[in-house]
Amino acid sequence: MCTVTTAIETRGLTKQWGDLKAVDDLDLTVNQSECYAFLGRNGSGKSTTARMLLDFIRPTGGTTCLLGGSGSDPEIRSRIGYLPGDLNLPRTMTGHDAFDYFGGLRRKSGGGTRNSLIDRFGLDPTRPVRELSTGNRRKVGLILAFMNSPELLILDEPTSGLDPVLQEEFRDLLAERKADGATIWLTSHVMAEVARVADRVGLINDGKLIKELTFKELRHQATTEITFGFAEPLGPESFDGVNSVTAVKQEGSDLVLSLNGGVGDVLKRAAELDAIRVETEQNDLDTIFIQLLSGNESS
Repeated sequence: MCTVTTAIETRGLTKQWGDLKAVDDLDLTVNQSECYAFLGRNGSGKSTTARMLLDFIRPTGGTTCLLGGSGSDPEIRSRIGYLPGDLNLPRTMTGHDAFDYFGGLRRKSGGGTRNSLIDRFGLDPTRPVRELSTGNRRKVGLILAFMNSPELLILDEPTSGLDPVLQEEFRDLLAERKADGATIWLTSHVMAEVARVADRVGLINDGKLIKELTFKELRHQATTEITFGFAEPLGPESFDGVNSVTAVKQEGSDLVLSLNGGVGDVLKRAAELDAIRVETEQNDLDTIFIQLLSGNESS
């Protein structure tokens, strides 16, 4: 059973399809009111894990615990908002139909929240699913997940198919629910989603949890590039001995630095060298994941 401080707990969770282990001996703990981002490449086991948490597919081995009980328990499920990566609804069902039906399975009425979310995401709930674009079907799924103000949100690639404006609206909503005390478990490839709300990050590859770290640790472990421009060309040795600098390459009168850590000493040296321009490049989530994965494979 989960402890009173945990919302999700798995021990030895495994799913095998023939010779393929989609999830391999997963031990996972997510605390109450925590946002945990579960990150990995396509096919790494993220969606399979989500489905096992809610007992939509049965594990080959291991155990799961959600909110002190089982994801198969209707009472537990009524306290959870779930957005699958591939929401499939009957083609003749309208948004209102979906909200009425699935809302009736929850223990709390979500009428007021439902209407505010419809307005917030700009959805026409009278149209049947067959007439909805990919983005509008995603809106239906988001409203279904959030409309009863659930204690636990399990969100699989939540912004897939949303335009940039609605992605930002979603991030605002996620931050609000986190501030209200909801526990959030999400999969994502979008750094902005993770940066806004994630407390911890789990990296999964080939079904195995290869690393867990706080978001602050994630950013510190990721290499960043900074380009400094100078009036006259300087050699790469100009940054020898500076903390966090892992590589320097010269491009004309520019020096491009790869960093792994803080930038304070780097900026101090650049000022001493009379840099006239600075440009930064922030790695996206995929790049950071590849860096960490490469480090794991080589260790």
